[in-house]
Amino acid sequence: VQAGAFDFVEKPFNDQDLLDRIQRAIAHDAGQRGKEAQRAQLKALFAGLTPREREVLDLVVEGLSNKAVANALGLSAKTVEVHRAKVMEKLHARSISDLVKMAMQNQAP
Repeated sequence: VQAGAFDFVEKPFNDQDLLDRIQRAIAHDAGQRGKEAQRAQLKALFAGLTPREREVLDLVVEGLSNKAVANALGLSAKTVEVHRAKVMEKLHARSISDLVKMAMQNQAP
């Protein structure tokens, strides 16, 4: 099973059982391919961030406020707001919780 098999059928087997297992394997494969496509799309979106936007994102994801991010990076709070807005736009995030979720998904293996 670990070498790529999804399931197995013992002989003698029922034709319907074989067909059902094939259908489940196909559905499972389609789900896996969809997840892989989503991960690739997310990685591409993150690749479009500038290094500074990535720094701001990392600190926002850690839970820092705009003011704390500004202090950490030696920027004004307004500049941090602009960077954060650009990050949200580029990643198509609607909220900070979306950003955190996306960042966690992007770091997942």
